[in-house]
Amino acid sequence: MRKAMSVLISLVVLWGSSPACGKVYIDINSPAFQKFPVAIPTFKDTGGTKPGENLSVWFAEQLSQTLNLTGFFKIISRDAFLENQDSAGITREEIDFPSWSAIGSDFLIKGGFSYDGKTLAAEFRLFDAIEGKFVTGKKYWGKSAEKKIMVLKFADEILLALTGRGGVFDTKIAFAGKEGNRSEIYTLNFDGSDPVRITAFNSLTLFPRWSPDGSRIAFTSYKDGNPDCYITDVASGRTQKISAFRGLNLPASWSLDGTKLLLVLSKDGNEEIYLKHLDSGKLERLTDNRAIDVSPSWSTDGKKITFVSNRSGSPQIFVMDSDGKNARRVTFEGSYNTSPSWSPDGTRIAYEGSTNGCFQIFSIGEDGSNLVQLTFEAGGGESPSWSPDGRYLAFSSKRNGRERVCVINANGLNLRALPDIPGANSFTNPSWSRRLNLY
Repeated sequence: MRKAMSVLISLVVLWGSSPACGKVYIDINSPAFQKFPVAIPTFKDTGGTKPGENLSVWFAEQLSQTLNLTGFFKIISRDAFLENQDSAGITREEIDFPSWSAIGSDFLIKGGFSYDGKTLAAEFRLFDAIEGKFVTGKKYWGKSAEKKIMVLKFADEILLALTGRGGVFDTKIAFAGKEGNRSEIYTLNFDGSDPVRITAFNSLTLFPRWSPDGSRIAFTSYKDGNPDCYITDVASGRTQKISAFRGLNLPASWSLDGTKLLLVLSKDGNEEIYLKHLDSGKLERLTDNRAIDVSPSWSTDGKKITFVSNRSGSPQIFVMDSDGKNARRVTFEGSYNTSPSWSPDGTRIAYEGSTNGCFQIFSIGEDGSNLVQLTFEAGGGESPSWSPDGRYLAFSSKRNGRERVCVINANGLNLRALPDIPGANSFTNPSWSRRLNLY
């Protein structure tokens, strides 16, 4: 999973550029939050061998696209720029800040690059355009093929400097890609790039679930006739069957240390929640109810589990202790609520609920307070999965007659669909990895 740059080095450009030394500019959780305007001029070519492509434009456009994905920035069109780009420099002393604030830009990103035929050096600088202040900057060295990683690294620095937390650019989303009566497990990067097919069983394979360290994915497959549960090592492709009871064997949620896995099994007549100890193979039954208990999701601290049960008459969201005791109902609105996913900070639970004839994505406080509907799409929303920073949710939605995996900000804004990939025309069951140190 690790994709290290061969000679990449980062350099803090100015003392005091650490966000710990300055203010947090953007409160993305504020009810009054609006996207912050940012201008990104073309990068300066500071000399050397031409790398074979127009990197001046490429760096600006790639960084614009990356920041746009976050939903926190409004990228100002280069047609509106007033400063002469041919003569302008990238240092604070060389920038005409009034010309940037005049076009409504709150932040300005300047950059330059050089290439000696082997090594590409790229420098990035973030400025407060209104106050005319340097915020943060980095310089990177690497191969020309590693230029996108440089952009992602600095995008991460921008979020860290302006919001107090980095981004999720080094994460992946796993999902089931279906073609006809068969489906396989695939992964994509956060920005929709680098599609990888994880399984090739030529069968119905569903419900991927990332391990905490991103090295393994649990899933269910009918490849041997029964819906059995498997774990595959992503790097080697080595796959192990871990549960093959007659009936359903569904993976649900990993423990934080990756040694245990919550399963849903129907081996005793109806669906119940079990805890599988992966090292010893020991199996513990956590629920024992005449009702159906499914879809468990661990809280980040491992002390509680949210799940779905119809013990109250219809499927609703419940929370219980990690040993299966002290179950309490959380949702009381809606006749069918399912697929809960606990937020990384432990304060909210996302789920799908039936409303007006289709499922939509909701979130609710773990104590049952502050219910919020997040999606209102005609195609609905199902199977939510939180990003590791809690800023986004991935889910599946039927768009243009087929299911797609979509991403929204946790406040319900900035919806985008992940791109199509070869070999599948329907995409379901998303699972978001934790940060994977891809660069």
